[in-house]
Amino acid sequence: MSLRESRLAALNRIRETRQGSALRKAMPIDPWRLVSRRFSLESPAEAETLFAIANGYMGIRGTHDEGLPSNDPGFFLNGFHETWPIPYGEAAFGFATTGQTIVSAPDGSVIRLYVDEEPLVLAESRLLHYERVLDMKSAILERSARFRTARGAVVELRSQRLVSLHWRHLAAISYEVTLVSGMAELAIASELVTHLPRPKGHDDPRIGMRMDESALEPVDQFCDATRVLLELRTRSSGIGLACGMEHSIETELRHSIEPSVQEDEGRVVFFLDAEPGVPARVTKLLGYHHATNAPPGDLQRRVARTLDRAANDGFERIAEVQRERLAAFWQQSDIEIDGPEDIQQAVRFNLFQIRQASARVEGHGIAAKGLTGRGYEGQYFWDTEIYVLPVLTYTQPHVARRLLHFRYEMLEAARRRARQLGHRGALFPWRTISGEEASAYYAAGTAQYHINAAISYAVRQFVRVTGDEEFLAREGVEILVETARLWADLGFFSARRDGQFCIQGVTGPDEYSAVVDNNAYTNLMARENLSAAAEGLELLRDTDPDAYDRLVARLRIEPHEPQEWCRAAARMFIPYDERAGVLLQDEHFLNRKPWDFERTPHDSYPLLLHYHPLNIYRHQVIKQTDVVLATFLAGDRFSQEEKRRVFEYYDPLTTGDSSLSSCVQSVMAAEVGDIQAAYDYFLLSAAVDLANLAGNVSDGIHVASCGGVWMALVNGFAGLRDVSGDDLRFTPRLPVDWDRMRFRLIFRGSRLEIEMQRDATSYTLLDGSPLTLVSDGQRFEVSVGDPVVVPVIVEAAGEAA
Repeated sequence: MSLRESRLAALNRIRETRQGSALRKAMPIDPWRLVSRRFSLESPAEAETLFAIANGYMGIRGTHDEGLPSNDPGFFLNGFHETWPIPYGEAAFGFATTGQTIVSAPDGSVIRLYVDEEPLVLAESRLLHYERVLDMKSAILERSARFRTARGAVVELRSQRLVSLHWRHLAAISYEVTLVSGMAELAIASELVTHLPRPKGHDDPRIGMRMDESALEPVDQFCDATRVLLELRTRSSGIGLACGMEHSIETELRHSIEPSVQEDEGRVVFFLDAEPGVPARVTKLLGYHHATNAPPGDLQRRVARTLDRAANDGFERIAEVQRERLAAFWQQSDIEIDGPEDIQQAVRFNLFQIRQASARVEGHGIAAKGLTGRGYEGQYFWDTEIYVLPVLTYTQPHVARRLLHFRYEMLEAARRRARQLGHRGALFPWRTISGEEASAYYAAGTAQYHINAAISYAVRQFVRVTGDEEFLAREGVEILVETARLWADLGFFSARRDGQFCIQGVTGPDEYSAVVDNNAYTNLMARENLSAAAEGLELLRDTDPDAYDRLVARLRIEPHEPQEWCRAAARMFIPYDERAGVLLQDEHFLNRKPWDFERTPHDSYPLLLHYHPLNIYRHQVIKQTDVVLATFLAGDRFSQEEKRRVFEYYDPLTTGDSSLSSCVQSVMAAEVGDIQAAYDYFLLSAAVDLANLAGNVSDGIHVASCGGVWMALVNGFAGLRDVSGDDLRFTPRLPVDWDRMRFRLIFRGSRLEIEMQRDATSYTLLDGSPLTLVSDGQRFEVSVGDPVVVPVIVEAAGEAA
């Protein structure tokens, strides 16, 4: 059984279990909601991730209102992090010196209920009813519960929690309690609490650093009748934070309110004389602001303004605006599928996570786990540019531009890093929050120079798809120039390779082959980067000569530089083995010993947790797609036959130990005509988090994999390519058990709807200027009010087995 077949069999067992009557009742499949109707202590960490809510600036783990039971509660703010000196047993020049890790702000999601002075703890209470729902149409986490107290009283709870997609610094909670029967005294304690650090638990490098003590030190506190404000600062990085909570209560019950505040926590308690059938509803509003150099008192004033405005609006208005924002998102970004019902749910869940990670991401990047967990320390990688930005470029281009602007703001730090390593140009950090390199293991960190090419690729694709030449002139060309300078300096024209341009000592996307010579992916993407820089300069010179002259003067671009970039691109060495008839992952890949997959136990994956890196590096074994990814991103450089040979050769060697593999394997399997393999890999990609296929969903959502689901659908089954020119190309192929797939794109400001059915695909321009499209080789123009239907070419379609 192949690795793909083994992983798919495991997934199918999970799907069959979900279809069973007992689990289906506890976790019903719903196309717009994630539902849990059974309280369980079996996988609290996974549930905390899956039910997390976020807006790109702020994220709340999906812990229960009471804060207990919990595994790793967290209230995360994008960019809010602590630093520490990286310890090395043997340091060397140029190693990263300062670690960075996201830390939790004081958690304002906690609301504890006391009945007759005893706290409600779900794990210890007699639950009569329980349901928790993440509604993807509203981005509201809802919970309802009914329980019987020790004295026989029955109490009902209903709560709603949201992180506003409109007001980026705001979260809101509606908490309603009703005594259904019996007699009881109630107290609702709303808290703003700083969680103590929790131990890492096990030695998984995907988790990263965990603090031994709190990273926060108190600065100031305030409270009045219904409001609490805290101001704190991180001990080492010196980032200031202010947070606060405001409350209101609606009830006919007699009640009193008691606020209190300490150095790093606050509390507002509502004491209620409960009567059967009379509800009490508490609205809790949360505001968070952080900054590095804010004037004294400024952050508290910002929080107060956030709370004042929200209190004036009220929870209903905040929730209404939330639904409006989600409706606009789904109108443009939804992918409708007529097929197995769990597929539609999984697709929307992945798209929803992209929205949660990016909606209000101004001034920051998207962390590998978004704001749903501490995995990968809340740092930004190349994942954003290769897997997330394509989705946003085609569906939410204004968000894509904000993320590219964030990379542009990192450019000066990238120049410093390049100089530190002895290079010209700019070298972006492999993993970072602040803009400085934070990877302690250079072989799988700094050596991954291909992050430069990833950012260049995102810039080039964004300009090609949006036509935003203003961005190109203001920021994009500068990124292209400085990254091209790095490649021109890093490589050399080798006499031993007949003057071809070679790049030595780098690590490609496959981290199971580190510090190699002439990694094919790196060289191919460097070639694209070098060409893009020369083309970008030429376009700027032709369209805005004054801006071109200013850029040349500011960056001191010598006349010979673009010529050298073009020459390096033209002479780029791409390793190829004539005997195998395949592109080599790196120059010496075939000289390594093949990995013994047959004798590797299934529980020894991922290999990185069970084998020393040197053992892995000596073998032909792949963590994630490398050459296969290159044939997708630089697809116009290869024939269909070359792509097929690359896929068939490297696919059996790919372990899938990275969540970023299956989506690319799906795209390329579809392109080479293996629709069954494409569907299998799509299923694995769509289920990465919902089925916990990577085994670490407890540490957060795999945001890049969520973007990969969109790629598998749109680049894979729809066959979208935008490699050159002013047109879009499609090769639509539906999986055999789907009847329809519909999605929308934005290209050059025009909105296009594509609806794939078994026998034909329709292209409808919803608004904007006419577009030139190519579907199955047929070129046509589509205009508003004049849709085009293209029959599927049966001979090329293939069939899923």
